[in-house]
Amino acid sequence: MNFLQSILHQAPEVALFLSLAGGYWIGKFQFGRFQLGGVAGSLLVAVLISQIGVTIDSGIKAVLFALFIYAVGFESGPQFFRSLGRQSLREIVMAAVLAITGLVTVIVLARVFGLDKGLAAGIAAGGLTQSAIIGTASSAIAKLGLAADEVQRLQANVAIGYAVTYIFGSFGAIIVCVNILPWFMKREIRDDAIKAEAEMLAGGHAYGPGETAALPDIVGRLFRVEQAAGRRLSEIETAAVSIERVKRHNALLGIQPDLALETGDVVLVVGRRGGVVEVSERIGPEIQSSEGMDVIVVTRDVAITNPDFAGRTVGEIRKATNDGVRHGVFVIEVKRGGQKLTLAEDTKIQSGDVVSLYGTAEDVQRVAKRVGPVIVQSDKTDFVFHGFGIVVGLLVGLLVIRIGSIPLTLGSGGGALLAGLAFGWYRSRNMTIGNLPTAASTLLRDLGLAGFVAVVGLQSGQQAVTTIVSSGLSIFLIGVAVTIVPMLITMLVGRYVLKYENVAIFAGALSGSRSANPAFGEILDKAGNSVPTVPFAITYALANVFLTLLGPLVVAFV
Repeated sequence: MNFLQSILHQAPEVALFLSLAGGYWIGKFQFGRFQLGGVAGSLLVAVLISQIGVTIDSGIKAVLFALFIYAVGFESGPQFFRSLGRQSLREIVMAAVLAITGLVTVIVLARVFGLDKGLAAGIAAGGLTQSAIIGTASSAIAKLGLAADEVQRLQANVAIGYAVTYIFGSFGAIIVCVNILPWFMKREIRDDAIKAEAEMLAGGHAYGPGETAALPDIVGRLFRVEQAAGRRLSEIETAAVSIERVKRHNALLGIQPDLALETGDVVLVVGRRGGVVEVSERIGPEIQSSEGMDVIVVTRDVAITNPDFAGRTVGEIRKATNDGVRHGVFVIEVKRGGQKLTLAEDTKIQSGDVVSLYGTAEDVQRVAKRVGPVIVQSDKTDFVFHGFGIVVGLLVGLLVIRIGSIPLTLGSGGGALLAGLAFGWYRSRNMTIGNLPTAASTLLRDLGLAGFVAVVGLQSGQQAVTTIVSSGLSIFLIGVAVTIVPMLITMLVGRYVLKYENVAIFAGALSGSRSANPAFGEILDKAGNSVPTVPFAITYALANVFLTLLGPLVVAFV
């Protein structure tokens, strides 16, 4: 034991990564429908390791959490700003309900069990995992006009109540959001996340790694000319298909609109599947292969910046764009803020929309010169953009606004989230900067959150266990009630009053209402996409304000 203590004292980072490894290993085990998950597992293992005695710098916790919450905000920024408005009323009500029920639960339990103001405020801070309550409650206690030693005692009790209840505050929120809520709704987070994503994609499908459509929209086919003999290429080609190769007597011919086909020519037709099937009846029999007739095609994303396209409808663009420009290039999709647009005649294209073009490299580049810059896919992260983004977020988190004697602040977490949302939205409007590959973003989220909760467990675990042993389980059990009761009440309100139907969206909103970042991390893992992020971002921002206000209110009413 002394040897292990010596190692962890010299290298506390060993304890951190041991917590992550052990936590994710434990988190894989499933008991029926219950699964602990990697984040909760890391917290549990960290608490166990903390009993040996580990000192780890709080700066590590701050850095890891900033990385996590910034990445979350960046991914959901475009969708978040589109979701603001009257449609966000449910999230506002949910955050308010949880804050009010949390306050009532703390006051009732404090009076029933005879808790003083300090313990009650500390239990509120830990049970609701809102550390800012410690500061607002301690400030309120200092203004009660009590003797200095009594003020010191009550403020110390705030820390004790927080230390004992914070661990389950994080753990309990995971249980409610990831296990109880899906059981209550009788649906799985993953299933509803896929359903919501399909609706956002307007009936499309988001393909995962290694997935592709069995019936692709764009196809290439080889035909031997029979029925089309004597006809020019311009008579055969349509808006849906183009002829990319013509071979006559084993020699490739130059592609010209007025080129007349002869019997026995081999042509390569590329286009939308329905169009290719249609023209095949007018050309001749399909053949399997022909030497030298293959072409290499590419798909490129292009940001629309040319005023000839931005601000105009799809119908207007089609009429104004001649066949020479469109030839050989097909529009796969157009996205705005990461969401696919339905390309009807009256759909208006905006500057910053991204169009996916399919065709040969030369053809796509020709069109891109008129439309806007090509978005080059890269596995490199734009550290200038994102480093500045995190700095802005942390600086915003330092700002304090006072309402009377109550200090309100977003903190580093709220500031980083706000910056992530803003920079993610800006990136969606300027796709040539701010690259953050999906793999890099996933690493930031997973390592940031799991590392954050592991540091919390390493720092608070020993004190929490010691206090429970010395003072009994009463404070701990009261903290359990403060964690669970408000969430269950808010869950019922969300289901039967606010009419949440989608479990993934519901779970995101519920975890944000409790500013429960570990629970949200597990929800994202279960969902497999970013669907829960928007409701979480809205309720999380509100919870940082609502829950912070509970400190002075608990001190006033207990």
